[in-house]
Amino acid sequence: MTLPYIANTAADRQAMLNAIGVASVEELFADIPAEFRVDGLNLPSALSEPELVRDLSSLAASNRPVDSMPCFLGGGAYRHFIPSVVGEVIGRSEYATAYTPYQAEISQGTLQTAFEFQSMVCELTAMDVANAGMYDGASALAEACLMAAGVTGRRRIAVLSTVHPHHQAVVRTYAFGRDLAVDVLPPDGLALSGEHACLAVQQPDFFGYLQPDIEALEKTAHEAGALFIVSVDPISLGLFQPPGEYGADVVIGEGQSLGSPLSFGGPYLGLFACRQQYLRHMPGRIVGRTVDAQGRTGYVLTLQTREQHIRRERATSNICTSQQLVALAATVYLAAMGRQGLRQVAELCYHKAHYAAQRIAHLSGYSLPFDGLFFKEFVVRCPQPPSEVNRALLERGIIGGLDVSQHVENGLLLCVTEMNTRQEIDRLVEALAEIGGSG
Repeated sequence: MTLPYIANTAADRQAMLNAIGVASVEELFADIPAEFRVDGLNLPSALSEPELVRDLSSLAASNRPVDSMPCFLGGGAYRHFIPSVVGEVIGRSEYATAYTPYQAEISQGTLQTAFEFQSMVCELTAMDVANAGMYDGASALAEACLMAAGVTGRRRIAVLSTVHPHHQAVVRTYAFGRDLAVDVLPPDGLALSGEHACLAVQQPDFFGYLQPDIEALEKTAHEAGALFIVSVDPISLGLFQPPGEYGADVVIGEGQSLGSPLSFGGPYLGLFACRQQYLRHMPGRIVGRTVDAQGRTGYVLTLQTREQHIRRERATSNICTSQQLVALAATVYLAAMGRQGLRQVAELCYHKAHYAAQRIAHLSGYSLPFDGLFFKEFVVRCPQPPSEVNRALLERGIIGGLDVSQHVENGLLLCVTEMNTRQEIDRLVEALAEIGGSG
């Protein structure tokens, strides 16, 4: 895409300063303490456009072709196969600039795809209603917790300690603005009080393992009068029981794995579904299907238009847009894969991950610190700090896992998806054996 060059001359800058009533840029930023200001950027001399293109091309040529390297990094963003039809559809000009479709009469195609997206999320999660997409999985979880506080009128949020730590941080940030308390609780010996609005869990959890007592967690939440919120990996639902079948009140998830590359470059896609009774508390927006005066099918925004959020004191959420282009990619992905395709992807992830874990567990110096059923991620305790292991793997042309030493001593979170071949897994195992032997 060619971006326009916008000149900003000294006369332009002075005109802007005059318009706001200050004499100089220094006066504009006078309220910022001197110790926090940047005293010049020390930039090199300007280049012509051809020189700049040549310089950037030279830098780009030094990059490693990551797609040609075996990758075992997960932790919330995943490398899955994306059918070519996804890019073909979302690259069409009528979708490339799609934003929030307020004018229903000229946005029928976009609204229909949002409706189809909602329907697929409901089917995937076994829930009653879904919205048209959130910013990402982390903020979707935070929005679900705020929604639970609004539904119950309670002021405390309970989050299981096995929820992704970044998602926990986002929940705390959102809760701070509403003066809500956040309690991070261990799965074992879990106890909730009558002050808790919800219990938020992740399935599979941050370490890739499935909660074996998910029904007990649901019972604990509901006996305390709290909403039961489940964060899911949507790919796992091709193989495992959906949360709607074990009592979830709200289901959220990160939709990146449904047709979006790791390098998308912005917010991914938050999934959000809930029970019918909480429909009017749901953040974001919902697209509905109706008929016009002539009986023709039409699609409209039925709830949560932006105009509601002008009155902030009555707003249920600060979500005032939707990740519609990314949601379209997820819709095309799910339609292309179908029920059997999604199940096959999930099965490949499961079996390949277990093959890798079984082989690594037999290596001298390595062990699996957790027992139980896992999906496509698992933790390995290494004989050396994971940062050193990852550095040695990269030298061998392999992208390693996520360093989780702050949670597990010398813990390395490895991820295996359908994209990893048996040869790549064997190569990883051989490299780990060499690294462990040299430590």
